[in-house]
This record gives sequence, C-alpha cells and structure tokens, in this order.
Amino acid sequence: MSVVLEADGVGKSFGRRRVLTAASIRVRAGRITVLFGRNGCGKSTLLRCALGLVTPDWGSFRIAGMSLHRPQLHRLAAQGVFYVPERDLFARNRTVAQHFAALRRTVGAPGEAEAIRLLRVPDLLDLYPHQLSGGERRRAEFALALAREPACLIADEPFFGVAPHDVERIGAALRTLAARGCAILITGHEIAALLDIADDIVWMVAGTTHPLGTPAEATRHDQFRREYLGPVAPSAAPRAPGP
Repeated sequence: MSVVLEADGVGKSFGRRRVLTAASIRVRAGRITVLFGRNGCGKSTLLRCALGLVTPDWGSFRIAGMSLHRPQLHRLAAQGVFYVPERDLFARNRTVAQHFAALRRTVGAPGEAEAIRLLRVPDLLDLYPHQLSGGERRRAEFALALAREPACLIADEPFFGVAPHDVERIGAALRTLAARGCAILITGHEIAALLDIADDIVWMVAGTTHPLGTPAEATRHDQFRREYLGPVAPSAAPRAPGP
C-alpha cells in the first residue's frame, strides 16, 4: 500500500507555547487513518501544517513520494487532495448546487451523481448553508468530497455534532472512497464511530504521534486505553484490511 501523504518530525510553536514537537504520520492509499488525541494536543495544527494553512517551524512533507518544501493548499488540490475543515467549507452566499458547479469547473466532479444519491443531498441542492441543519451541511460537504473522487482526503472532526443516522451515511461515504484507493486522514472524538471505520490508529500526546496499528490493536494498548479511551473503552472487532 503506497504512502500518499506523509509528514515527518513536524514541530510548531505559537509564541512560547509548543504545540507540535515531533509529529509524524503516513496516510496510505485505500486506508482510513484516524488521529486521536485530547483537545489542544495538536491534531488540527498538524493537519493545517500538512495543508499549508500553518507554517511549521521544522519537519518535512511528501505527497505521492514528492517532497514539499512548503505545502500550499491550492497546489495540493490540483494533485488530488481534498480538505474538509471542522466548519465553513461552504461559502455563505452560494447554494449547495452552486458549490457542485464550482467543483466541476475547477477540478472536476466525476462522482457527483452517485455522491448526491448516497448522501441523500437532492433536496438540499437549492439551499444555502445557513438553511441546513448541522447533519445536512455535513452530508452535503462530504458529498462534495465524494464527487471529487480525491487521491487524498483530510477531514477535521467529520462527525462533530452530527446525528447517528448521518454519522452512518458519512462513514459509509468514507469507506466507499477508501475502497476506491483514496488515502484518508481524519480526526475526532467520536470513538466508537471512528474505530468502526478506521484501518489505522495514530495517537497524539503532547505534540508527538504514536502509531498504534489497527483499531483492534489500539484498543488493546494499555496506555491508550487508560489515558484516552477511559475505563469503558470499546473493544473493536477486527475489520477486514483495506486494499
């Protein structure tokens, strides 16, 4: 399984506050990598550094084996990277349909019809973002991602504030993308839902990353269970490995 996106030894401080110390992650084609960690540990900062939205103090990045001296989101997008932030992917003055039209014009939307169907977006197309519920907006955002058929998808808190039935639909869309070879990196705190769709787990503590393997391996890791999952940690059933 080829590594599509890689961050190695990334460090970042904001003033005197060290957020990332030595953060590394490898996101492989056809697999969903979940980055877990407590609030403030640096998860979103690592994602933003990889996307060029924040400039790291040190560290290196590669996409499809090519070194990136300084990642820039528009250039990554041209290479097949799609970013779904925690909020505000959509412009407020455009309908959902206009966002799909913009995607078609810029980078293409080969999977648009299927994405709209799978995520039940048809009734939302003529609405503006402020007219959508949290779950509707999230479904529409991930329909946009699925329509793009990206080589790499990065999503921050995909299930935050989303009702269980929408979590299920979004999770199915993510698994569909992975089955088609997309490398997916996501963060979040919805432990059961994320373990259910994950192939690989990475734990971030104090700005440093620790790869824990599959969900089943991660939930057997004593320190991870004790310090993050808590006393009622789920037991992840083994999942069939990704392609």
